[in-house]
Amino acid sequence: MTIHVVPDLGRFTSLRGGVEEFEGLPFVHLRESPLYGWSQVGKRIFDVLFSLVVLVLLSPVFLALALAVRLTSPGPVLYGQERMGLDGQRFRMLKLRTMRVDAERGDGAGVGAPGDARRTPIGAFLRRFSLDELPQFVNVLRGEMSVVGPRPERPVFVERFRQTVPGYMLRHKVKSGVTGWAQVNGLRGNTSLETRIEYDIEYIERWSFWLDLKIIGMTVIRVLFDRNAY
Repeated sequence: MTIHVVPDLGRFTSLRGGVEEFEGLPFVHLRESPLYGWSQVGKRIFDVLFSLVVLVLLSPVFLALALAVRLTSPGPVLYGQERMGLDGQRFRMLKLRTMRVDAERGDGAGVGAPGDARRTPIGAFLRRFSLDELPQFVNVLRGEMSVVGPRPERPVFVERFRQTVPGYMLRHKVKSGVTGWAQVNGLRGNTSLETRIEYDIEYIERWSFWLDLKIIGMTVIRVLFDRNAY
């Protein structure tokens, strides 16, 4: 009887390692993200300072939007939705409410779509210009999110994607972001999930303060001209 043993090389596949083949021979390669140690400390300090500035400067805008939500639709102003972030930890991501209170009654979790009838009277406007995301800077202050990083997904979708998209969970090696490298490259809404994951992992591997600043600048442009936000 012949016995074949297959080594579990898949355990080496991670953000810092992977398995490739060269002339028929498998080999393990290692790579390292620059986002660790003092870089993590510096990024956290930047997150806190940047979020404080945004929340203070835009507080009049936030109050006006909150009042508009309250007057145009019954229900709470803020909507807390469970998302999955760093190391798979769950947290309540805050948003200005853009959907009816009973939006997911019956059909359960769903994604937004053009002309979505579940939206409040000003919901489309808030989502179009990403104004509903402003409360997430509170999540940043809490340490649950970062200003820049892979966008967090709902646990129900994470469980689905981790089974179908190779390397999907690698994006959870860093904090989720209010904005991200995939989003500023047009990968938002109804776009390729696989390509989004590639951009998320590329961001983690290439991280620098300059890249974060570049993404923040590109986000402002995307907010004004992106047509995939609904």
